[in-house]
Amino acid sequence: MTVKQDSYKRIIKATSIFGGVQVFNILISIMRTKFIAVLLGPAGMGIAGLLVSTTALIGSMTNFGLATSAVRSVSVAAGDDEKIGVTVSVLRRLVWLSGILGTLVTLSLSSFLSELTFGSKDYTVAFMAISVTLLLAQLSAGQMVILQGMRKLKLLAKADIAGMVLGLFTSIPIYYFLGIKGIVPAILVSSLIALACSWYFSSKIHIPKIAISSLVLKTEGLPMLKMGFMLSLSGLITVAASYILKIFIGRTGGVEQVGFYSAGFAMINTYVGMIFTAMMTDYYPRLAEVSMDNIATKNAINEQAEIAILIIAPILIGFIAFVDWAIILLYTDAFLVINGMLHWATLGMLLKTGSWAVGFIFLAKGATGIFFWSELVANIYMVMLSVLGYYLFGLNGLGMAFLAGYLLLFFQNLLVANFKYQFKFYNAFYKIFFSQFILIILCFISIKIVVTPLSFFIGMAILVLSLLISYRELNARLDLKQELLKIIKKRTS
Repeated sequence: MTVKQDSYKRIIKATSIFGGVQVFNILISIMRTKFIAVLLGPAGMGIAGLLVSTTALIGSMTNFGLATSAVRSVSVAAGDDEKIGVTVSVLRRLVWLSGILGTLVTLSLSSFLSELTFGSKDYTVAFMAISVTLLLAQLSAGQMVILQGMRKLKLLAKADIAGMVLGLFTSIPIYYFLGIKGIVPAILVSSLIALACSWYFSSKIHIPKIAISSLVLKTEGLPMLKMGFMLSLSGLITVAASYILKIFIGRTGGVEQVGFYSAGFAMINTYVGMIFTAMMTDYYPRLAEVSMDNIATKNAINEQAEIAILIIAPILIGFIAFVDWAIILLYTDAFLVINGMLHWATLGMLLKTGSWAVGFIFLAKGATGIFFWSELVANIYMVMLSVLGYYLFGLNGLGMAFLAGYLLLFFQNLLVANFKYQFKFYNAFYKIFFSQFILIILCFISIKIVVTPLSFFIGMAILVLSLLISYRELNARLDLKQELLKIIKKRTS
């Protein structure tokens, strides 16, 4: 097996592992929501959701984005015992400090948060009790960073799944016996279990324990905090942009339109976007590891982008062809009005795949300033396009704006990455991209102009063709036939 084949194989392996984890997490999330709905009712769901979302907001402002920024530091240090020992020691000190900060902020503002969130001080004690979850969450994030940064993918997957499953099966009895009074205990127990699982699996990695001075903490920790702060700020800008857009839709079209918008993009970002989440887990630390070498960085991005397109393109075609069924399955037929919006947005997802792969170069290089300004500019024109799109074409216009926005971001990331790091896509990427994009457009057109059920059959034919292209290209990179024969031989022997 060549070095290039081995690289492609690692990408596929990581994607399959964390794709499975994402699917499992979604199923667990659906089960948890169902149990809470049955055992607590709408009021209980509302209380639990508001408590969690409020503390999550405080966490996003006090955790300094260490769950993302520290991955780069750990990845770069991996392989050097002394360096990794120092990096992990600094990380553990920082997660303690930032976690305690989040807890103290929540404690001191508990009365205010209760008044702001619920309109009374009745939940002051609840906020005081769950304030410790910010510390627990940050400590858990620190352990997961170690696993991700050192690319211990199986341990990372096990920690994630174990935390989800144990958290579910311990919270259900609490809700059953205590009802609404069990919300706070369930949140606390779930946080403790997540920390225990992450600590257990990260303890399987041998990392030298190195005492660090205040000077070392400052020297090694500041880059993590600086980068993390910029990431957190970028995240807040994204949240603010979404909030502004929802306010505009609500005032222009009504609350129901906001619900349609939220439901549609929840579908495409959760169920289609989980591919990006699955790939990112391995991609980011792998790219950070070679970030000092522009040629190696270019190769890594091209390899990841090629695999990403080959995996996601058939999913997008299937999504366009059968989106109505998916909407009815997940929601009700009242939500079918969002199908046009989703058709347009799905076209944009293939462009998002390319811009997503390139965008990680700024994080891997530690170019926090470029990343921040890139995200700020992108959010500005995304909101402007969405406002214009909704004003002119309603819900469909939001999907059009998504497509136009990611077309701009694709070229924006390419231009900046080329100017700063001499990055460019290889011809192999463009060949895959355009062949699959043409098929997606054909599927889109067929859905728009051909009556059902004939459009479904056309969509199925295009999906099969897309799968054949993906199989051919993956086979050329991975020798899939040989790998399948190995698996069959292993199972029959």
